[in-house]
Amino acid sequence: MAGQVITVAQQKGGSGKTTLAAHLAVGFRAEGKTVALIDLDPQGSLGRWYMTRLDKDPALCEGLEFTTSSAWGIALECRKLTASHDLVIIDTPPKADSDLRPALRVADLVIVPVSVSQVDLWATEGVLDLAHRENRKSLLVMNRSRAGTRLVAEVEQAAQSLDAPMAQASLANRVGYAEAIGHGSTILEGRKSPAQKEVLDLVADVTRHLQG
Repeated sequence: MAGQVITVAQQKGGSGKTTLAAHLAVGFRAEGKTVALIDLDPQGSLGRWYMTRLDKDPALCEGLEFTTSSAWGIALECRKLTASHDLVIIDTPPKADSDLRPALRVADLVIVPVSVSQVDLWATEGVLDLAHRENRKSLLVMNRSRAGTRLVAEVEQAAQSLDAPMAQASLANRVGYAEAIGHGSTILEGRKSPAQKEVLDLVADVTRHLQG
């Protein structure tokens, strides 16, 4: 059975796409799934995370493959990788235009991280519009959330008006996420913490949407 493709996309930079992609990848690996990562972003943050991880301990990359691709080559790359991996996760550049469409077209699920601001919410509309044009399923994920604040409540309420479901799980605004990524790691590989539950809950949520 061919693997499934998750495309992480957001028009606005700094939304946490790479952090989300890396944590999902390691979360799925913890479940025994093989995962391939594709970096479409010229900035190459996901690639730097992977190479830092590989340099630290090659065993950390077992069952976790990495490659880069151009927008025009993504369909071929995904065909090759889904033949040998359970999941392919694509990290995209911060844009919402025709260059993004090939990465949306190959996706079984488009994940759109939304940091807690109205600006991020506005930027989300363009990505969702392209995903809908490609008839792809989308899932909004609240990122850098601050529980109990009025802004979170306002953004969550506004997000419900968009034509896409919101994940029940969300990632809180924690310094540990960025620190882990900088060391080629994830929050899942540190001491037990509430953040680990956030990621595992999100992995379970994404799995349900992939199967639905």
